[in-house]
Amino acid sequence: MKFHIQQESDISASTQLYNQICFAIASRHYPPGHRLPSTRQLAMQTGLHRNTISKVYRQLETDGVVEAIAGSGIYVRDQIKKKEFNESISKKIQASKDPEQEAKKAIDQLIKLGSTLHQARDLFTSEIDWRIKCGSRVLVSTPREDIGASMLIAEDLSPRINIPVEVVPMEELDKVLCNSRNGTIVTSRYFLQPLEKLAKKYGVRAIAVDLSDFQKELTILKELKPGSCVGIVSISPGLLRAAEVILHSIRGNDILLMTANTENSSRLLALLRASNHVLCDGPSLSVVESTLTKHRSQLMRIPSLHCAVNYLSKETIDQLKKEIGISK
Repeated sequence: MKFHIQQESDISASTQLYNQICFAIASRHYPPGHRLPSTRQLAMQTGLHRNTISKVYRQLETDGVVEAIAGSGIYVRDQIKKKEFNESISKKIQASKDPEQEAKKAIDQLIKLGSTLHQARDLFTSEIDWRIKCGSRVLVSTPREDIGASMLIAEDLSPRINIPVEVVPMEELDKVLCNSRNGTIVTSRYFLQPLEKLAKKYGVRAIAVDLSDFQKELTILKELKPGSCVGIVSISPGLLRAAEVILHSIRGNDILLMTANTENSSRLLALLRASNHVLCDGPSLSVVESTLTKHRSQLMRIPSLHCAVNYLSKETIDQLKKEIGISK
């Protein structure tokens, strides 16, 4: 993936690069374990000083998005991987083509570490019981300022899992868990690190989900004629900011971009008046269509409308279902 920095943008160069890397990771262009470009490579591609790129990498590491391996490079962190021995055993069993053999190997390993058979049984039982408890509900959480991201995640998850899905701002999550210490916290990779700490405090799980790669939407954007005006509408301010950066990285200044949140009706109407093409998320579609119908007489043309049906990738939803004990 190529990164493009708009020097004339109001968004700082380091923030542009940070957002583009986060998008590349969230959309699986850079999957877990992938080695990020060196500071030298990114400096040549973006024109930024290597110190600026190093600062961005340090921030990504502080935020838990990547990890630095001395003498090797910067790698995308595997957020789902756990360090506890019990969970690593359970994951081996889960991923194995022959669960029975893997279970025997896990028991053999525990015995080598000094456990008795009774202790091994208690470890497995405790781990399974804990996961079942955490699978009783899903708490989708992001900061209040971008609660729209949580709503998009919940919208994708609710029809696909048969347990309650609640949207809770990060600022209120401590209180919610204090009253009922069960469930699995689901969030974006950007916010996983602070939520992992909170999850550990209350004995629940925190899992990050990956975004869709938005290939259909990116193809539309790549094929737009120079000079086109494209509007992007979303309930998530964070998604809109990421879209601005990504679109500039793909097309530079040869198309005009406008963004709007559904709550800002005047900006939404201005966007619909100016745009040749409008991309929106699922929850925004009805608002966009209603605004188009209401103000049809004020529009010189009806923009081409495309709705991104899925916010999350199918793979991440399937993985989450397995993690919380849903087989299908």
